[in-house]
Amino acid sequence: MSEHVLYSFRRCPYAMRARMALRYSGVPLSIVEVSLKAKPAEMLALSPKGTVPVLACADGQVIEQSLEIMHWALAQHDPDNWLGANSASLIEENDQLFKVNLDRYKYAIRYPEQPMEHYRVQAEQFLQRLEELLERTPYLAGDTLSLADVALAPFVRQFAHVDREWFEHAPYPLLRVWLERFLASTLFTSVMAKSQ
Repeated sequence: MSEHVLYSFRRCPYAMRARMALRYSGVPLSIVEVSLKAKPAEMLALSPKGTVPVLACADGQVIEQSLEIMHWALAQHDPDNWLGANSASLIEENDQLFKVNLDRYKYAIRYPEQPMEHYRVQAEQFLQRLEELLERTPYLAGDTLSLADVALAPFVRQFAHVDREWFEHAPYPLLRVWLERFLASTLFTSVMAKSQ
């Protein structure tokens, strides 16, 4: 293999954050857009778990987790010191707890034990924490964009899209500003372009 290859799915939040870290770090690569209904055999050969993102490095290394891909990319080049902010616990809470509640909220029909609003309230505990962080600094881990913002924004975006009208009136004004600024950024819009 002569170049890095990222197997991705445009709307997957894990793949989004991997693409953003790779774009930011300037790692040269090709992106293979994966159809979740017809996953490419070469991706499954590299990563039998069959989920995106998967980074096939030019040296033969295969990285199967989005956060590991982000760290790998930043180890290549991190010009704005995204790794300088201590945000590991925040990212872990997003990935381990918020994502579970987000999925139950988004796909509430699959979890009929509780109404949709119950799962939203569970997820809101994390949103409230983010709102409080943004009361102190314009970004989640300080005065500048860092790994935490890029790792979490795709998931907050997904939450906001479940019920946009509710989110627009929810008591998280700073989080809305943060998310809107992020979604308008060149970094985000560049990795979401359909022509990739």
